[in-house]
Amino acid sequence: MPKKKPVVVVTRRLPDVVETRMRELFDTRLNVDDRPMTDAELVEAMRTADVLVPTVTDKIDSGLLAQAGENLRLIANFGNGVDNIDVQTALSRGITVTNTPGVLTDDTADMTMALILAVARRIAEGSRVIPDETWNGWSPTWMLGHRITGKRLGIVGMGRIGQALARRARAFGLQVHYHNRRRVAAGIEEALEATYWDSLDQMLARMDIVSVNCPHTPATYHLLSSRRLKLLKPEAIVVNTARGEIIDETALTRMLEAGEIAGAGLDVFEHEPAVSPRMLKLARQNKVVVLPHMGSATIEGRIDMGEKVIVNIKTFMDGHRPPDRVVPSML
Repeated sequence: MPKKKPVVVVTRRLPDVVETRMRELFDTRLNVDDRPMTDAELVEAMRTADVLVPTVTDKIDSGLLAQAGENLRLIANFGNGVDNIDVQTALSRGITVTNTPGVLTDDTADMTMALILAVARRIAEGSRVIPDETWNGWSPTWMLGHRITGKRLGIVGMGRIGQALARRARAFGLQVHYHNRRRVAAGIEEALEATYWDSLDQMLARMDIVSVNCPHTPATYHLLSSRRLKLLKPEAIVVNTARGEIIDETALTRMLEAGEIAGAGLDVFEHEPAVSPRMLKLARQNKVVVLPHMGSATIEGRIDMGEKVIVNIKTFMDGHRPPDRVVPSML
């Protein structure tokens, strides 16, 4: 008799090739409408599933986990981070949690570099001029941005993405500085020609560009607080492709409105998908470049994520430790 397939509930649409393979391997319940599940629907999914496959926008908190069924043994997150899941509560209930690290590194680093260029060289602003029919021709003093070669880039978080960004930044002639919870190995630091700062405050005060590339944890909530943002030079720009909660968005908005920093490039927001009217006004005034959380949005990356989810599920269901298991020391 064939072995019974585990019931796997997927909360959002995934690339067709991923969904097809999941249907082949598991008793997979897909979200054909691709509509975000309500809390009630998530609870129902956790009551019926052996495996839940949520995305970063599904908040799996302790209240929902308390209502999970006895069969739920694995939460295979479709995402690099796990800040959307109460991992400690899940583990206490005997539920293993996995994620999809590493596969989005280059995609996110590419987008971070793109935002740095977009803000410094006014690319988003310039791209609207011709469609708006407001271009009167070239002029020596029109649409002047700033050269990035020779500028100092401060990377907040020197993990996989931070290091990938550093490699790209060196190719553009940027001087790489970084702050990290732990100093990276000497060989990596030497290869990246990166300067380490133990003090985030001291680094921020000296940088021309600051890029946020650390995970969102309780320790990094508002890491770039109002006090720290005020340390930045007036000509500095801030780029965030990590998580919106790492920056005090209200304070950042206020400083952009007052001209206390030169600009910002944001792919993530503190209360997304909601974006404050003040931030939208700044975007219309070309004081900030805003993107709809698309830093990792490549078809190759999404397929790689799906393949990691499949490997994690299959390994777990075969009675082995999944390769991307999240453990308390990672949080």
